[in-house]
Amino acid sequence: MSRASRILGWLILAAITVATIAPIGYRPVSGMPVSIERAGAFALLAFLFALGYPRHRWRVLVLVVAAAGALEAFQLLEATRHGRVADFLVKVFGCGCGTAASLAADMVWPRLRTRGEA
Repeated sequence: MSRASRILGWLILAAITVATIAPIGYRPVSGMPVSIERAGAFALLAFLFALGYPRHRWRVLVLVVAAAGALEAFQLLEATRHGRVADFLVKVFGCGCGTAASLAADMVWPRLRTRGEA
């Protein structure tokens, strides 16, 4: 489970990066409010990385929050995009929820953890 979570986490990070720094016309739209899209994407990212690197959950949280900040800053380089503190805070909330969900999943289903990685 750990290896699959790591691979999926890196793929999700790549997808979020492309969707975040590409021109606004290329941004995928789900029909949900953008704040839910942002929080959900970063919650999933943090959840997968925290499951994939269970001994480093706090580092994962810090790095995913840093990635959210960097991606918001990179939006300032694209003329059709805009990085905002409010958007960053929504992403940080998602990161916290995803990390907390990984802790809860680990307590409820300890078998998700690969042997020897806890």
